[in-house]
Amino acid sequence: MTSPLLSLTWTDHVTGRQGFLVVDRLVRGVSSGGLRMREGCTRDEIAGLARGMTMKEALHYNPEGRYIPLGGAKGGIDCDPRDPGAYGLLVRYLRAMRPYVESVWTTGEDLGLTQDLVDRAAAEAGLVSSVQAVYPLLEDEAAARRRLADAFATEVDGIGLDELVGGCGVAESVLAALDRAGVPHRGTRVAVQGLGTMGGATARFLTRAGLTVVAVADVKGTIANPAGLDVEALLAARDAYGTVDRAALRPADRELPGDAWLSADAEVLVPAAVSYAIDSAGQERITARWIVEAANMPVLPEAEELLAARGVTVLPDVVVNSGTNAWWWWTLFGDIGPDADEAFAYTRRSMRALVELMLTRAQADGTTPRAAAHAIVADRLPVIAERFGWYR
Repeated sequence: MTSPLLSLTWTDHVTGRQGFLVVDRLVRGVSSGGLRMREGCTRDEIAGLARGMTMKEALHYNPEGRYIPLGGAKGGIDCDPRDPGAYGLLVRYLRAMRPYVESVWTTGEDLGLTQDLVDRAAAEAGLVSSVQAVYPLLEDEAAARRRLADAFATEVDGIGLDELVGGCGVAESVLAALDRAGVPHRGTRVAVQGLGTMGGATARFLTRAGLTVVAVADVKGTIANPAGLDVEALLAARDAYGTVDRAALRPADRELPGDAWLSADAEVLVPAAVSYAIDSAGQERITARWIVEAANMPVLPEAEELLAARGVTVLPDVVVNSGTNAWWWWTLFGDIGPDADEAFAYTRRSMRALVELMLTRAQADGTTPRAAAHAIVADRLPVIAERFGWYR
């Protein structure tokens, strides 16, 4: 794959903090990728995420669907989202990026930012919507915007559908891998790093499928119970950043160091928080059979190579956490309506098919799931380019 079409660095005139935008490529003149905010965010990090978005879009290409893949992009701001000045910085960033959001970059929530916050800041920055660049591609813009607004207003058990659908996709990836290996759901143990939007929803769906969540980690440390945690109680005790109030713990729940989730006695690890969470040293502590990347780029390449040599399967982020992005476009373009049951069914069906395709390709090629995903993208990108064109 080629270098990005656009890569820029913005410096805030008030704080001196930096923000970044990388457009990996455009398809039909538009790209897709969220906006993250975290201390230490770099342009190289955003470039890697933008390339990943190109892959996620291509992986969900369905010639019979109304949703046609876009190009990949990503935005980032180097700031702790808890900083008192973070919101003002976000508004100034979006104001500076307004020409790109209006014309070529559709964006939304990512690490450190909620969709509500992005929407509020976008309005203050003078934008119609964070996804307005895609509006010219819609057959009926008014109907599409109503459909997406209705979907975002839909709640399940008091939680927004937009917060749940990504976790549904991650959970289905886990279940597809277990089913392919002939491992029963009930009794399979899981450890989750991060109990925010993605990690929390994943834990909920896996628990309801019969799996046992034995450890979860947040910024305060790891909470563990070999007999299983009360996931619903922990989710109810979270703050806006996914941190659990320890007053909700039961007597048998143990508080452990923050990295204890790595060595949890579990078959499945779900890193769902930050990038670069598992390095060469950390991977030595892992005894799980599967690592399912709900976060973006949580396993470093050298660690993944060592894990593969030990027989640990890493299901890559470009497949596993692609459900949220795809759900936006399935809904906006009209492949599905603003209904939770329809969204979950479509997500499960699509994610299972994609995971099956990836694992079958990996087995046939004698390679890793990530390499198989890259091979599938390499097959699909020329088809997309021939049908719709792109700018690199």
